[in-house]
Amino acid sequence: MESMNKRLLRALPLLLALIVSACTISYRFNGASIDYETTKTIQIDNFPIRSTYVWAPMQSIFQNRLTDIFASQTKLRQVKKNGDMQLAGEITGFDQYNKGISSDGYSSQVQLKMTVNVRFVNNKKHTDDFERQFSATADYDASQQLTAVQEELVTQMVKDITDQIFNATVANW
Repeated sequence: MESMNKRLLRALPLLLALIVSACTISYRFNGASIDYETTKTIQIDNFPIRSTYVWAPMQSIFQNRLTDIFASQTKLRQVKKNGDMQLAGEITGFDQYNKGISSDGYSSQVQLKMTVNVRFVNNKKHTDDFERQFSATADYDASQQLTAVQEELVTQMVKDITDQIFNATVANW
């Protein structure tokens, strides 16, 4: 009985190695579904601010996050022109709205909304081309000054919008 247990213990690593090598599973955590054989580059143009209200740092926060998401979650090489995929557009809206009214009739909640118009061209598969608006909102207490919360809220909205753009362009969601 004991020799059988010893043989099983010696065979166990071999058996585990066999099971592991026979069952390989591949996961893609970023959700990108790109055929890297045909699509190798992406061109991301500057997205200027074209909204009525302007907060200057918003453009660079947006541009940096957009280029970073494609650099970190795809193998696409970013180029200045003639990309296999091309992203262009502009920040078209940056607006505030009263969202809640307190019992004294004054605003209690303010909603900030950011809108970006995007033109996407897939030179390898033009059926994927589109022009679309993406937007995100963030709320803040009306007792706060916008200047005190603006950077945090813009960063939050930019993350939301760039995730939407990424999903619409390369994740096919």
